[in-house]
Amino acid sequence: MLHLWSQAGAENRPLKAALRDCRSAFWGVAALSAVVNLLMLAGPLYMLQIYDRVLTSRSVPTLVALSIFLVIAYVFQGALDVIRSRIVVRSASLLDQHLATKIHDAVMRLSIRTRHASDAHQPVRDLDTIRGFLTSAGPIAIVDLPWIPVFLFICYLLHPWLGAVSLAGALILVALSFKTERATREPTRQVAKDTGLRNAIIEADRRNSETVVAMGMANDLSQRWSTVNNRYLGAVRIVSDVTGGYGSVARGLRLLMQSVILGLGAYLVLRQELSPGAMIAASIMMGRALAPIDSAIANWRLFAAARQSLRRLSEILDKVTPDRAFTELPKPERSLEVQGLVIAAPGMTGAIVGNLQFQLSAGEALGVIGPSGAGKTSLLRTLVGIWPPARGSVRLDGAALDQWDPALRGRYIGFVSQRIDLFDGTIAENIARMAVQPDSEAVIEAARAAGAHDMIVKMPSGYDTLVGDVGVALSGGQQQRIALARALYGRPFLVVLDEPSSNLDNDGEMALQQAVVNLKARGAIVVSITHRPLGLAACDKVLFIANNAQQAFGPRDEVLRKVLARPVQTGTAPAASAPANLRVVNEPASANE
Repeated sequence: MLHLWSQAGAENRPLKAALRDCRSAFWGVAALSAVVNLLMLAGPLYMLQIYDRVLTSRSVPTLVALSIFLVIAYVFQGALDVIRSRIVVRSASLLDQHLATKIHDAVMRLSIRTRHASDAHQPVRDLDTIRGFLTSAGPIAIVDLPWIPVFLFICYLLHPWLGAVSLAGALILVALSFKTERATREPTRQVAKDTGLRNAIIEADRRNSETVVAMGMANDLSQRWSTVNNRYLGAVRIVSDVTGGYGSVARGLRLLMQSVILGLGAYLVLRQELSPGAMIAASIMMGRALAPIDSAIANWRLFAAARQSLRRLSEILDKVTPDRAFTELPKPERSLEVQGLVIAAPGMTGAIVGNLQFQLSAGEALGVIGPSGAGKTSLLRTLVGIWPPARGSVRLDGAALDQWDPALRGRYIGFVSQRIDLFDGTIAENIARMAVQPDSEAVIEAARAAGAHDMIVKMPSGYDTLVGDVGVALSGGQQQRIALARALYGRPFLVVLDEPSSNLDNDGEMALQQAVVNLKARGAIVVSITHRPLGLAACDKVLFIANNAQQAFGPRDEVLRKVLARPVQTGTAPAASAPANLRVVNEPASANE
């Protein structure tokens, strides 16, 4: 098992710390395995004494004494075997507990950095794979492997020929192990890849099931899923065939070698070079020596998958886990500054928008306008820290966003995205940002600030109404107003709204405008994307983005006069301050609007 841990990489601190905490338990398993394997000598020694002493002396007391010692040895062996198995299982649970929060954070960060849902869920699958191996028979087989030379040496002490034949059998099984590893390496990698892809496809189809049924897309999507599923089944079949085939050969060879040892021992007995008891003991000893290799081959599929998962998990955590401590900064209360900002989607080299330069003071509201695909939503993602700047900076009270602890920074930011994602829980829990212990007063204050309190209390269970998965129990307008209340929970300093009125009726839109007015009155900064004139009513300033660059920024009426006085082009003119290694591209409308 320690070989498996070596795959984790010395540089990943969370994973290294988790493995270090579990390592003492596995050393304990190794110590127990030493005692268990020593007690396994009781059987061969019993046979040796029965044939060579009891049968020749016809001593019943000797037989009784030997049998009592054998029973005691087997009882202790069984008890210790149970204990070490339970230690391994609990160590697997301990590893899972240590990494659970890190894995959850990694999934969140990967969901932002990758466009493939299967990649985002990979850390969870990797941890499940590692835990699955640790709770199998594989770890016990691995800690028993170092005892193979001990049993082979005892066979050699009984007779050199017996030792030589046993060693030959062990070497053949070791060769089979290497063959198994080489033959399953690539299919195991393909299984892991297609497992994630299958899950991502099924989840996407489930999430869009209404569209699928309404537009008759089920058959085509089923064929796409079947293609990936068949490839997955093919890889699983290859791995199973290889491990099953080599495992059967290993088991057959072990049984054959035991018979060979028995035959060779009988020949040596006839030549009076070995006693009958030693012949039986050598057969049992050789079978015990080869059993761990046989078990290791049978569990090789799980071992190979766990080794790949551990390596991949280490690489993922290295990339997405913050590796530094943050000095706690005071709550922002003065300004938002955007300096020379160039934005690119994570993992992409093309700049979506550049030449962004503006500043807002406490109590101001900014309306962001521009044609579809100009980069408005990308700007909002960068303002709240979802996307890192490709160049330039976003600063709260002079401190760049990456100087803040992400968890602490989130308390000072309210965000309503285009796609409202509520969680499966109560309305109060969703407004409280799924806090373990929601502050009821703060929840109601946020709902009142969003103009949603009256709407909520009219529901059957009020704030305790269950919203269902992604808010399925609520209308689009209700979801949007609850999402606004969630954004206002805890009185954040910066509130960022991406088309917050798209699903609102007149009452809802008026409540939204009043919420913006109230936010300004208490000294918050509001940044909002809007396509409606009413959405700009409460804005002090306007930012106009077109042609992938900032075209105008300033007082609302001044910018609107400038924008309305000239036609808006939607071409792909280069952004003025994009860095040389980034090319400016139009952002897909689906990602922005």
